[in-house]
Amino acid sequence: MDLKLKYAEKLIEVLQEPLPISDVYNLIETPKHSAHGDLAFPCFYLAKKVRKSPNMLAEQLAETLIDPLFTKVEAKGAYVNVFFSKMHISTTIITDIIEQKSRYGNSAIGENKTVVLDLSSPNIAKPFSMGHLRSTVIGNALANIAKKCGYKVVRINHVGDWGTQFGKLIIAYEKWGDFEKVKENPIQELFKLYITFHDEAEKTPSLEEEARRAFKLLEEGHQQYTELWEWFRSASLQMFLNIYQLLDIKFDSYHGEAFYNDKMEPVVNLLKENHLLEESDGAEVVRLDDLGLPPCLIKKKDGATLYATRDLAAALYRQETYQFDEALYIVGQEQSIHFQQVFAVLQKLGYKWAHHMKHIPFGLYLMNGKKMSSRKGHVVLLEEVLHEAIALAEKNIADRNPDITNKTEIAKAVGVGAIIFHDLKNERMNSISFSLQDMLTFEGDTGPYIQYTFARTQSILTKGKVTNDTFTGLDTEKSWEIIKLLQIFPKKIEKANEQCAPSVIAKYLLDLAKAFNQYYGKVKILHIDDDLHNRLSLVNAVAIVLAEGLSLLGIKAPKKM
Repeated sequence: MDLKLKYAEKLIEVLQEPLPISDVYNLIETPKHSAHGDLAFPCFYLAKKVRKSPNMLAEQLAETLIDPLFTKVEAKGAYVNVFFSKMHISTTIITDIIEQKSRYGNSAIGENKTVVLDLSSPNIAKPFSMGHLRSTVIGNALANIAKKCGYKVVRINHVGDWGTQFGKLIIAYEKWGDFEKVKENPIQELFKLYITFHDEAEKTPSLEEEARRAFKLLEEGHQQYTELWEWFRSASLQMFLNIYQLLDIKFDSYHGEAFYNDKMEPVVNLLKENHLLEESDGAEVVRLDDLGLPPCLIKKKDGATLYATRDLAAALYRQETYQFDEALYIVGQEQSIHFQQVFAVLQKLGYKWAHHMKHIPFGLYLMNGKKMSSRKGHVVLLEEVLHEAIALAEKNIADRNPDITNKTEIAKAVGVGAIIFHDLKNERMNSISFSLQDMLTFEGDTGPYIQYTFARTQSILTKGKVTNDTFTGLDTEKSWEIIKLLQIFPKKIEKANEQCAPSVIAKYLLDLAKAFNQYYGKVKILHIDDDLHNRLSLVNAVAIVLAEGLSLLGIKAPKKM
Protein backbone atom coordinates (compact mmCIF):
# COMPACT_ATOMS: atom_id res chain seq x y z
CA MET A 1 0.00 0.00 0.00
CA ASP A 2 1.35 3.41 -1.00
CA LEU A 3 0.06 5.87 1.62
CA LYS A 4 1.06 8.89 -0.47
CA LEU A 5 -0.91 7.52 -3.41
CA LYS A 6 -3.96 6.88 -1.20
CA TYR A 7 -3.78 10.45 0.12
CA ALA A 8 -3.30 11.88 -3.40
CA GLU A 9 -6.32 9.95 -4.70
CA LYS A 10 -8.49 11.25 -1.86
CA LEU A 11 -7.30 14.83 -2.45
CA ILE A 12 -8.13 14.60 -6.16
CA GLU A 13 -11.57 13.31 -5.24
CA VAL A 14 -12.44 16.26 -2.97
CA LEU A 15 -10.60 18.94 -4.97
CA GLN A 16 -12.82 18.50 -8.02
CA GLU A 17 -10.05 19.98 -10.13
CA PRO A 18 -8.73 18.35 -13.35
CA LEU A 19 -5.24 17.81 -11.93
CA PRO A 20 -2.91 14.94 -12.87
CA ILE A 21 -2.55 12.68 -9.85
CA SER A 22 1.24 12.76 -10.29
CA ASP A 23 1.24 16.54 -9.64
CA VAL A 24 -0.63 16.11 -6.37
CA TYR A 25 1.43 13.04 -5.40
CA ASN A 26 4.71 14.90 -5.88
CA LEU A 27 3.56 17.80 -3.70
CA ILE A 28 2.79 15.61 -0.68
CA GLU A 29 5.43 15.82 2.04
CA THR A 30 6.41 13.77 5.07
CA PRO A 31 6.47 16.05 8.16
CA LYS A 32 9.68 16.12 10.17
CA HIS A 33 7.74 15.65 13.41
CA SER A 34 5.10 12.97 13.93
CA ALA A 35 2.97 15.49 15.85
CA HIS A 36 2.29 17.15 12.47
CA GLY A 37 0.79 14.00 11.00
CA ASP A 38 1.96 11.17 8.79
CA LEU A 39 1.68 13.15 5.54
CA ALA A 40 1.11 16.79 4.69
CA PHE A 41 -0.22 18.54 1.59
CA PRO A 42 0.97 22.15 1.01
CA CYS A 43 -1.76 24.26 -0.60
CA PHE A 44 0.37 27.08 -2.10
CA TYR A 45 0.44 25.80 -5.69
CA LEU A 46 -3.23 24.86 -5.78
CA ALA A 47 -4.36 28.06 -4.04
CA LYS A 48 -3.08 30.12 -7.00
CA LYS A 49 -5.09 28.01 -9.43
CA VAL A 50 -8.37 28.36 -7.51
CA ARG A 51 -7.65 31.95 -6.41
CA LYS A 52 -7.94 31.39 -2.69
CA SER A 53 -5.55 31.93 0.16
CA PRO A 54 -3.51 28.81 0.98
CA ASN A 55 -4.72 28.84 4.59
CA MET A 56 -8.40 29.08 3.57
CA LEU A 57 -8.01 26.24 1.07
CA ALA A 58 -6.29 24.09 3.72
CA GLU A 59 -9.23 24.65 6.09
CA GLN A 60 -11.75 23.67 3.40
CA LEU A 61 -9.85 20.52 2.46
CA ALA A 62 -9.44 19.47 6.10
CA GLU A 63 -13.23 19.66 6.56
CA THR A 64 -14.03 17.56 3.46
CA LEU A 65 -11.33 14.85 3.72
CA ILE A 66 -13.23 12.00 5.35
CA ASP A 67 -12.11 8.38 4.98
CA PRO A 68 -11.72 5.27 7.18
CA LEU A 69 -7.99 5.49 6.44
CA PHE A 70 -7.72 8.74 8.41
CA THR A 71 -8.15 9.04 12.16
CA LYS A 72 -7.53 12.78 12.05
CA VAL A 73 -7.24 15.54 9.43
CA GLU A 74 -6.20 19.04 10.42
CA ALA A 75 -5.21 22.29 8.78
CA LYS A 76 -1.98 23.83 10.03
CA GLY A 77 -1.43 27.10 8.24
CA ALA A 78 -1.28 26.28 4.53
CA TYR A 79 -0.83 22.54 5.13
CA VAL A 80 -3.40 19.75 5.36
CA ASN A 81 -2.00 17.15 7.73
CA VAL A 82 -3.42 13.63 7.88
CA PHE A 83 -3.03 10.93 10.52
CA PHE A 84 -3.62 7.39 9.28
CA SER A 85 -5.47 4.64 11.11
CA LYS A 86 -2.62 2.58 12.53
CA MET A 87 -4.78 -0.51 12.93
CA HIS A 88 -6.15 -0.38 9.37
CA ILE A 89 -2.81 0.43 7.70
CA SER A 90 -0.70 -2.03 9.68
CA THR A 91 -3.16 -4.85 8.94
CA THR A 92 -3.03 -4.20 5.19
CA ILE A 93 0.75 -3.78 4.96
CA ILE A 94 1.83 -6.66 7.20
CA THR A 95 -0.68 -9.03 5.59
CA ASP A 96 0.61 -8.07 2.11
CA ILE A 97 4.25 -8.68 3.08
CA ILE A 98 3.64 -12.02 4.78
CA GLU A 99 1.49 -13.28 1.90
CA GLN A 100 3.88 -12.09 -0.83
CA LYS A 101 7.14 -12.85 1.01
CA SER A 102 10.11 -12.18 -1.33
CA ARG A 103 7.69 -11.02 -4.05
CA TYR A 104 6.83 -7.95 -1.95
CA GLY A 105 8.04 -4.91 -3.88
CA ASN A 106 7.90 -6.64 -7.28
CA SER A 107 6.68 -4.34 -10.04
CA ALA A 108 5.78 -4.56 -13.72
CA ILE A 109 7.70 -1.43 -14.80
CA GLY A 110 10.03 -3.53 -16.96
CA GLU A 111 7.53 -6.15 -18.07
CA ASN A 112 8.35 -7.48 -21.57
CA LYS A 113 11.51 -5.33 -21.63
CA THR A 114 15.18 -6.31 -21.69
CA VAL A 115 18.02 -4.38 -20.12
CA VAL A 116 21.66 -5.24 -20.77
CA LEU A 117 24.26 -4.15 -18.26
CA ASP A 118 27.96 -3.75 -19.07
CA LEU A 119 29.69 -4.14 -15.70
CA SER A 120 32.91 -5.12 -13.94
CA SER A 121 35.04 -5.47 -17.11
CA PRO A 122 38.52 -5.80 -15.56
CA ASN A 123 41.64 -5.74 -17.72
CA ILE A 124 43.37 -9.01 -18.56
CA ALA A 125 46.83 -9.61 -17.06
CA LYS A 126 46.27 -7.15 -14.23
CA PRO A 127 45.21 -7.96 -10.68
CA PHE A 128 41.56 -7.40 -9.80
CA SER A 129 41.96 -4.31 -7.65
CA MET A 130 39.60 -2.38 -5.39
CA GLY A 131 39.24 -0.01 -8.34
CA HIS A 132 37.17 -2.67 -10.11
CA LEU A 133 34.88 -3.30 -7.14
CA ARG A 134 32.59 -0.35 -7.79
CA SER A 135 31.56 -1.28 -11.34
CA THR A 136 31.10 -4.89 -10.25
CA VAL A 137 28.89 -4.41 -7.20
CA ILE A 138 26.98 -1.34 -8.45
CA GLY A 139 26.26 -3.14 -11.72
CA ASN A 140 25.20 -6.35 -9.98
CA ALA A 141 22.87 -4.45 -7.63
CA LEU A 142 21.33 -2.52 -10.55
CA ALA A 143 20.75 -5.83 -12.36
CA ASN A 144 19.02 -7.27 -9.27
CA ILE A 145 16.87 -4.16 -8.88
CA ALA A 146 15.92 -4.17 -12.58
CA LYS A 147 14.92 -7.83 -12.31
CA LYS A 148 12.76 -6.96 -9.28
CA CYS A 149 11.08 -4.34 -11.48
CA GLY A 150 10.15 -6.95 -14.08
CA TYR A 151 12.96 -6.55 -16.63
CA LYS A 152 14.69 -9.42 -18.34
CA VAL A 153 18.31 -8.80 -17.31
CA VAL A 154 21.51 -9.59 -19.22
CA ARG A 155 24.79 -9.15 -17.31
CA ILE A 156 27.78 -8.65 -19.62
CA ASN A 157 31.39 -8.73 -18.46
CA HIS A 158 33.15 -6.84 -21.26
CA VAL A 159 36.65 -7.89 -20.16
CA GLY A 160 39.53 -5.72 -21.33
CA ASP A 161 41.33 -8.36 -23.37
CA TRP A 162 42.48 -6.24 -26.31
CA GLY A 163 44.23 -2.97 -26.98
CA THR A 164 47.68 -1.37 -26.97
CA GLN A 165 48.34 -2.51 -23.39
CA PHE A 166 48.85 -6.01 -24.77
CA GLY A 167 51.56 -4.71 -27.05
CA LYS A 168 53.22 -3.30 -23.94
CA LEU A 169 52.85 -6.56 -22.09
CA ILE A 170 54.24 -8.61 -24.99
CA ILE A 171 57.30 -6.37 -25.31
CA ALA A 172 57.81 -6.44 -21.52
CA TYR A 173 57.60 -10.25 -21.50
CA GLU A 174 60.06 -10.54 -24.39
CA LYS A 175 62.57 -8.23 -22.69
CA TRP A 176 62.28 -9.09 -18.99
CA GLY A 177 59.90 -12.04 -18.64
CA ASP A 178 60.71 -15.40 -17.09
CA PHE A 179 58.54 -18.28 -18.35
CA GLU A 180 58.75 -20.33 -15.13
CA LYS A 181 57.92 -17.37 -12.90
CA VAL A 182 54.95 -16.36 -15.05
CA LYS A 183 53.74 -19.97 -15.21
CA GLU A 184 53.91 -20.31 -11.42
CA ASN A 185 52.28 -16.97 -10.55
CA PRO A 186 50.89 -15.47 -13.79
CA ILE A 187 48.91 -12.45 -12.66
CA GLN A 188 51.43 -11.06 -10.18
CA GLU A 189 54.35 -11.60 -12.58
CA LEU A 190 52.53 -10.10 -15.57
CA PHE A 191 51.54 -7.14 -13.40
CA LYS A 192 55.19 -6.62 -12.43
CA LEU A 193 56.15 -6.68 -16.12
CA TYR A 194 53.45 -4.11 -16.91
CA ILE A 195 54.79 -1.78 -14.22
CA THR A 196 58.36 -2.35 -15.40
CA PHE A 197 57.39 -1.41 -18.96
CA HIS A 198 56.04 1.98 -17.84
CA ASP A 199 59.06 2.65 -15.63
CA GLU A 200 61.44 1.85 -18.52
CA ALA A 201 59.33 3.74 -21.08
CA GLU A 202 59.83 6.94 -19.08
CA LYS A 203 63.58 6.51 -19.67
CA THR A 204 63.28 5.03 -23.18
CA PRO A 205 60.22 6.53 -24.96
CA SER A 206 60.85 4.39 -28.07
CA LEU A 207 59.41 1.44 -26.11
CA GLU A 208 55.96 2.93 -26.64
CA GLU A 209 56.41 2.66 -30.41
CA GLU A 210 57.62 -0.93 -30.07
CA ALA A 211 54.46 -1.73 -28.08
CA ARG A 212 52.23 -0.17 -30.75
CA ARG A 213 53.95 -2.26 -33.44
CA ALA A 214 53.56 -5.41 -31.33
CA PHE A 215 49.83 -4.80 -30.90
CA LYS A 216 49.41 -4.17 -34.63
CA LEU A 217 51.07 -7.56 -35.28
CA LEU A 218 48.78 -9.15 -32.72
CA GLU A 219 45.77 -7.69 -34.54
CA GLU A 220 47.10 -9.18 -37.77
CA GLY A 221 47.27 -12.66 -36.21
CA HIS A 222 51.00 -13.01 -35.38
CA GLN A 223 51.20 -16.63 -34.13
CA GLN A 224 53.65 -16.21 -31.24
CA TYR A 225 51.97 -13.03 -30.00
CA THR A 226 48.53 -14.68 -30.29
CA GLU A 227 49.69 -17.64 -28.18
CA LEU A 228 51.06 -15.28 -25.52
CA TRP A 229 47.81 -13.30 -25.51
CA GLU A 230 45.72 -16.47 -25.11
CA TRP A 231 47.91 -17.54 -22.20
CA PHE A 232 47.62 -14.15 -20.48
CA ARG A 233 43.84 -14.18 -21.00
CA SER A 234 43.09 -17.67 -19.67
CA ALA A 235 45.25 -17.15 -16.55
CA SER A 236 43.52 -13.85 -15.79
CA LEU A 237 40.00 -15.17 -16.29
CA GLN A 238 40.63 -17.98 -13.82
CA MET A 239 41.69 -15.45 -11.19
CA PHE A 240 38.64 -13.28 -11.92
CA LEU A 241 36.33 -16.29 -11.59
CA ASN A 242 37.71 -16.95 -8.10
CA ILE A 243 36.79 -13.39 -7.07
CA TYR A 244 33.34 -13.51 -8.67
CA GLN A 245 32.71 -16.74 -6.79
CA LEU A 246 33.58 -14.99 -3.52
CA LEU A 247 31.24 -12.12 -4.42
CA ASP A 248 28.59 -14.61 -5.62
CA ILE A 249 28.19 -12.71 -8.91
CA LYS A 250 27.46 -14.44 -12.20
CA PHE A 251 27.45 -13.16 -15.79
CA ASP A 252 25.48 -14.07 -18.90
CA SER A 253 28.37 -13.15 -21.21
CA TYR A 254 32.15 -12.83 -20.97
CA HIS A 255 32.50 -11.45 -24.49
CA GLY A 256 35.39 -9.02 -24.14
CA GLU A 257 36.92 -6.57 -26.56
CA ALA A 258 38.71 -9.27 -28.59
CA PHE A 259 35.38 -10.94 -29.40
CA TYR A 260 34.61 -7.98 -31.67
CA ASN A 261 37.80 -8.17 -33.79
CA ASP A 262 35.94 -9.56 -36.81
CA LYS A 263 33.00 -7.22 -36.23
CA MET A 264 34.85 -3.90 -36.41
CA GLU A 265 35.51 -3.68 -40.15
CA PRO A 266 31.75 -3.86 -40.88
CA VAL A 267 31.32 -0.92 -38.45
CA VAL A 268 33.98 1.07 -40.30
CA ASN A 269 32.27 0.27 -43.63
CA LEU A 270 28.88 1.27 -42.19
CA LEU A 271 30.28 4.64 -41.15
CA LYS A 272 31.75 5.13 -44.63
CA GLU A 273 28.46 4.20 -46.32
CA ASN A 274 26.69 6.83 -44.21
CA HIS A 275 29.36 9.42 -45.07
CA LEU A 276 30.27 9.88 -41.42
CA LEU A 277 33.95 8.88 -41.60
CA GLU A 278 36.56 11.58 -42.24
CA GLU A 279 40.33 11.63 -42.36
CA SER A 280 42.14 13.68 -39.72
CA ASP A 281 45.96 13.73 -39.61
CA GLY A 282 46.05 10.26 -41.12
CA ALA A 283 43.51 8.84 -38.67
CA GLU A 284 39.80 8.16 -39.35
CA VAL A 285 37.22 9.95 -37.22
CA VAL A 286 33.54 10.80 -36.93
CA ARG A 287 33.12 14.51 -36.33
CA LEU A 288 30.73 15.53 -33.55
CA ASP A 289 31.30 19.29 -33.61
CA ASP A 290 27.55 19.91 -33.88
CA LEU A 291 27.13 18.30 -30.47
CA GLY A 292 30.03 20.12 -28.86
CA LEU A 293 32.03 16.89 -28.59
CA PRO A 294 35.56 16.08 -29.79
CA PRO A 295 35.85 13.81 -32.85
CA CYS A 296 35.26 10.12 -32.20
CA LEU A 297 38.48 8.33 -33.23
CA ILE A 298 37.67 5.12 -35.15
CA LYS A 299 41.09 4.14 -36.55
CA LYS A 300 44.59 5.33 -35.71
CA LYS A 301 47.15 6.33 -38.35
CA ASP A 302 48.56 2.80 -38.36
CA GLY A 303 45.09 1.34 -38.92
CA ALA A 304 44.73 -0.03 -35.36
CA THR A 305 41.26 0.13 -33.83
CA LEU A 306 40.30 1.81 -30.59
CA TYR A 307 37.87 1.48 -27.67
CA ALA A 308 35.22 3.40 -29.59
CA THR A 309 35.39 1.06 -32.59
CA ARG A 310 34.95 -1.96 -30.34
CA ASP A 311 32.16 -0.36 -28.30
CA LEU A 312 30.26 0.49 -31.50
CA ALA A 313 30.62 -3.11 -32.67
CA ALA A 314 29.56 -4.37 -29.24
CA ALA A 315 26.43 -2.16 -29.19
CA LEU A 316 25.34 -3.42 -32.62
CA TYR A 317 25.97 -7.03 -31.62
CA ARG A 318 24.06 -6.67 -28.35
CA GLN A 319 21.06 -5.09 -30.02
CA GLU A 320 21.00 -7.83 -32.65
CA THR A 321 21.44 -10.59 -30.03
CA TYR A 322 19.26 -9.36 -27.16
CA GLN A 323 16.97 -6.71 -28.76
CA PHE A 324 17.50 -4.63 -25.63
CA ASP A 325 15.15 -1.84 -24.59
CA GLU A 326 17.81 -0.28 -22.37
CA ALA A 327 21.58 -0.63 -22.19
CA LEU A 328 23.50 0.49 -19.10
CA TYR A 329 27.28 0.97 -19.01
CA ILE A 330 28.50 0.92 -15.41
CA VAL A 331 31.88 2.54 -15.96
CA GLY A 332 33.82 5.24 -14.06
CA GLN A 333 33.03 8.91 -14.60
CA GLU A 334 36.35 9.50 -16.40
CA GLN A 335 34.83 7.72 -19.42
CA SER A 336 31.84 10.09 -19.73
CA ILE A 337 33.05 11.80 -22.93
CA HIS A 338 33.85 8.44 -24.53
CA PHE A 339 30.30 7.16 -24.04
CA GLN A 340 28.75 10.45 -25.19
CA GLN A 341 30.74 10.02 -28.40
CA VAL A 342 29.76 6.36 -28.90
CA PHE A 343 26.06 7.03 -28.29
CA ALA A 344 26.17 10.08 -30.57
CA VAL A 345 27.74 8.09 -33.44
CA LEU A 346 25.04 5.40 -33.14
CA GLN A 347 22.34 8.09 -33.18
CA LYS A 348 23.89 9.65 -36.29
CA LEU A 349 23.63 6.21 -37.89
CA GLY A 350 19.89 6.47 -37.29
CA TYR A 351 19.49 3.85 -34.57
CA LYS A 352 16.55 4.90 -32.36
CA TRP A 353 17.52 2.36 -29.70
CA ALA A 354 20.73 4.32 -29.14
CA HIS A 355 18.64 6.92 -27.27
CA HIS A 356 18.05 4.26 -24.58
CA MET A 357 21.72 3.68 -23.87
CA LYS A 358 23.01 5.22 -20.66
CA HIS A 359 26.40 5.64 -19.08
CA ILE A 360 26.13 5.04 -15.31
CA PRO A 361 29.24 6.76 -13.91
CA PHE A 362 30.59 6.53 -10.38
CA GLY A 363 33.31 8.03 -8.23
CA LEU A 364 36.74 6.57 -7.56
CA TYR A 365 38.29 4.54 -4.82
CA LEU A 366 41.09 6.74 -3.48
CA MET A 367 44.23 5.62 -1.67
CA ASN A 368 45.85 8.30 0.48
CA GLY A 369 43.66 10.81 -1.34
CA LYS A 370 44.91 9.76 -4.78
CA LYS A 371 43.49 7.65 -7.60
CA MET A 372 44.72 4.07 -7.64
CA SER A 373 46.99 3.43 -10.63
CA SER A 374 47.96 0.04 -12.04
CA ARG A 375 50.73 1.70 -14.07
CA LYS A 376 52.45 2.86 -10.92
CA GLY A 377 51.56 -0.24 -8.92
CA HIS A 378 49.46 1.78 -6.48
CA VAL A 379 46.62 -0.70 -6.07
CA VAL A 380 44.89 -2.62 -3.30
CA LEU A 381 44.02 -6.15 -4.36
CA LEU A 382 40.34 -6.98 -3.93
CA GLU A 383 40.92 -10.68 -3.28
CA GLU A 384 43.23 -9.87 -0.36
CA VAL A 385 40.68 -7.44 1.09
CA LEU A 386 37.88 -10.01 0.78
CA HIS A 387 39.90 -12.74 2.50
CA GLU A 388 40.93 -10.36 5.27
CA ALA A 389 37.29 -9.32 5.77
CA ILE A 390 36.19 -12.95 5.97
CA ALA A 391 38.93 -13.76 8.50
CA LEU A 392 37.98 -10.80 10.70
CA ALA A 393 34.29 -11.71 10.46
CA GLU A 394 35.06 -15.28 11.54
CA LYS A 395 36.99 -14.00 14.56
CA ASN A 396 34.19 -11.62 15.58
CA ILE A 397 31.56 -14.33 15.18
CA ALA A 398 33.63 -16.80 17.22
CA ASP A 399 34.06 -14.21 20.00
CA ARG A 400 30.32 -13.46 20.16
CA ASN A 401 28.93 -16.92 19.49
CA PRO A 402 31.62 -19.63 19.93
CA ASP A 403 29.14 -22.53 19.57
CA ILE A 404 27.66 -21.37 16.26
CA THR A 405 27.64 -23.90 13.40
CA ASN A 406 28.56 -23.11 9.77
CA LYS A 407 31.02 -20.51 11.07
CA THR A 408 33.02 -20.36 7.82
CA GLU A 409 29.94 -19.94 5.64
CA ILE A 410 28.53 -17.21 7.88
CA ALA A 411 31.90 -15.43 8.03
CA LYS A 412 32.03 -15.35 4.23
CA ALA A 413 28.52 -13.85 4.05
CA VAL A 414 29.35 -11.23 6.69
CA GLY A 415 32.87 -10.34 5.48
CA VAL A 416 31.93 -10.06 1.81
CA GLY A 417 28.68 -8.30 2.74
CA ALA A 418 30.65 -5.71 4.71
CA ILE A 419 32.77 -4.86 1.65
CA ILE A 420 29.78 -4.67 -0.71
CA PHE A 421 27.64 -2.59 1.65
CA HIS A 422 30.47 -0.15 2.38
CA ASP A 423 30.50 0.65 -1.33
CA LEU A 424 26.75 0.69 -2.02
CA LYS A 425 25.72 2.83 0.95
CA ASN A 426 27.61 5.72 -0.65
CA GLU A 427 26.06 7.96 -3.29
CA ARG A 428 27.17 6.53 -6.61
CA MET A 429 29.01 9.66 -7.78
CA ASN A 430 30.94 10.13 -4.54
CA SER A 431 34.52 8.95 -4.39
CA ILE A 432 35.37 6.59 -1.54
CA SER A 433 38.57 6.74 0.49
CA PHE A 434 39.94 3.25 0.88
CA SER A 435 40.02 2.30 4.54
CA LEU A 436 40.03 -1.35 5.50
CA GLN A 437 39.21 -0.37 9.08
CA ASP A 438 36.02 1.48 8.05
CA MET A 439 34.91 -1.32 5.74
CA LEU A 440 35.32 -3.98 8.38
CA THR A 441 33.68 -2.14 11.26
CA PHE A 442 30.83 -4.32 12.42
CA GLU A 443 28.86 -1.55 14.16
CA GLY A 444 27.02 1.54 12.92
CA ASP A 445 26.02 2.08 9.29
CA THR A 446 27.40 -1.21 8.03
CA GLY A 447 26.28 -4.35 6.27
CA PRO A 448 26.97 -6.54 9.32
CA TYR A 449 24.68 -4.29 11.39
CA ILE A 450 21.78 -5.03 9.03
CA GLN A 451 22.68 -8.72 8.85
CA TYR A 452 22.79 -8.87 12.66
CA THR A 453 19.37 -7.21 12.81
CA PHE A 454 18.00 -9.87 10.45
CA ALA A 455 19.59 -12.62 12.58
CA ARG A 456 17.91 -11.06 15.63
CA THR A 457 14.50 -11.30 13.91
CA GLN A 458 15.17 -14.99 13.21
CA SER A 459 16.03 -15.64 16.86
CA ILE A 460 12.81 -13.94 18.00
CA LEU A 461 10.70 -15.84 15.47
CA THR A 462 12.27 -19.17 16.51
CA LYS A 463 11.55 -18.51 20.19
CA GLY A 464 8.10 -17.12 19.49
CA LYS A 465 6.96 -19.98 17.24
CA VAL A 466 5.00 -17.99 14.66
CA THR A 467 1.57 -19.42 13.88
CA ASN A 468 -0.64 -19.05 10.83
CA ASP A 469 -3.16 -16.91 12.71
CA THR A 470 -4.49 -13.87 10.87
CA PHE A 471 -2.75 -10.57 11.60
CA THR A 472 -5.28 -8.19 13.14
CA GLY A 473 -3.23 -5.01 13.35
CA LEU A 474 -1.15 -3.06 15.86
CA ASP A 475 -2.52 0.23 17.14
CA THR A 476 0.65 1.51 18.77
CA GLU A 477 3.06 4.39 18.23
CA LYS A 478 5.99 2.09 19.00
CA SER A 479 5.42 0.00 15.85
CA TRP A 480 4.17 2.82 13.62
CA GLU A 481 7.59 3.98 12.41
CA ILE A 482 8.34 0.42 11.24
CA ILE A 483 4.95 0.14 9.50
CA LYS A 484 5.52 3.39 7.61
CA LEU A 485 8.97 2.22 6.51
CA LEU A 486 7.70 -1.17 5.38
CA GLN A 487 5.03 0.37 3.17
CA ILE A 488 7.54 2.51 1.22
CA PHE A 489 9.85 -0.41 0.29
CA PRO A 490 8.25 -0.89 -3.18
CA LYS A 491 8.65 2.83 -3.93
CA LYS A 492 12.27 2.77 -2.81
CA ILE A 493 12.94 -0.05 -5.29
CA GLU A 494 11.34 1.93 -8.11
CA LYS A 495 13.35 5.02 -7.13
CA ALA A 496 16.61 3.02 -7.01
CA ASN A 497 15.84 1.66 -10.48
CA GLU A 498 14.88 5.04 -11.93
CA GLN A 499 17.96 6.80 -10.52
CA CYS A 500 20.31 3.82 -11.00
CA ALA A 501 21.19 4.27 -7.34
CA PRO A 502 21.66 1.20 -5.12
CA SER A 503 22.38 3.60 -2.24
CA VAL A 504 18.62 4.25 -2.05
CA ILE A 505 18.12 0.63 -0.97
CA ALA A 506 21.17 0.60 1.32
CA LYS A 507 20.06 3.72 3.20
CA TYR A 508 16.50 2.42 3.43
CA LEU A 509 17.75 -0.83 5.02
CA LEU A 510 19.73 1.16 7.60
CA ASP A 511 16.59 3.15 8.48
CA LEU A 512 14.51 -0.01 8.81
CA ALA A 513 17.14 -1.81 10.91
CA LYS A 514 17.47 1.19 13.24
CA ALA A 515 13.68 1.50 13.61
CA PHE A 516 13.36 -2.20 14.39
CA ASN A 517 16.20 -2.17 16.96
CA GLN A 518 14.59 0.82 18.69
CA TYR A 519 11.31 -1.11 18.78
CA TYR A 520 13.13 -4.17 20.14
CA GLY A 521 14.61 -2.00 22.93
CA LYS A 522 11.23 -0.60 23.97
CA VAL A 523 8.83 -3.54 23.53
CA LYS A 524 8.78 -6.98 25.12
CA ILE A 525 8.02 -8.72 21.85
CA LEU A 526 7.73 -12.23 23.32
CA HIS A 527 5.47 -11.20 26.21
CA ILE A 528 2.46 -13.54 26.23
CA ASP A 529 -0.71 -11.51 25.66
CA ASP A 530 -3.39 -11.01 23.00
CA ASP A 531 -0.99 -9.07 20.73
CA LEU A 532 1.89 -11.60 20.76
CA HIS A 533 1.01 -13.03 17.35
CA ASN A 534 0.62 -9.53 15.88
CA ARG A 535 4.05 -8.49 17.20
CA LEU A 536 5.63 -11.65 15.79
CA SER A 537 3.96 -10.96 12.45
CA LEU A 538 5.54 -7.49 12.48
CA VAL A 539 8.96 -9.06 13.15
CA ASN A 540 8.35 -11.54 10.33
CA ALA A 541 7.51 -8.71 7.92
CA VAL A 542 10.69 -6.84 8.90
CA ALA A 543 12.72 -10.02 8.34
CA ILE A 544 11.23 -10.54 4.87
CA VAL A 545 12.02 -6.98 3.78
CA LEU A 546 15.54 -6.94 5.27
CA ALA A 547 16.42 -10.21 3.54
CA GLU A 548 14.98 -9.06 0.21
CA GLY A 549 16.69 -5.67 0.44
CA LEU A 550 20.06 -7.29 1.18
CA SER A 551 19.51 -9.70 -1.71
CA LEU A 552 18.94 -6.76 -4.08
CA LEU A 553 22.36 -5.42 -3.06
CA GLY A 554 23.97 -8.83 -3.62
CA ILE A 555 24.40 -9.54 0.12
CA LYS A 556 23.39 -12.70 1.96
CA ALA A 557 21.28 -12.70 5.14
CA PRO A 558 22.58 -15.34 7.62
CA LYS A 559 19.97 -16.58 10.09
CA LYS A 560 22.56 -16.73 12.87
CA MET A 561 25.60 -14.59 13.65
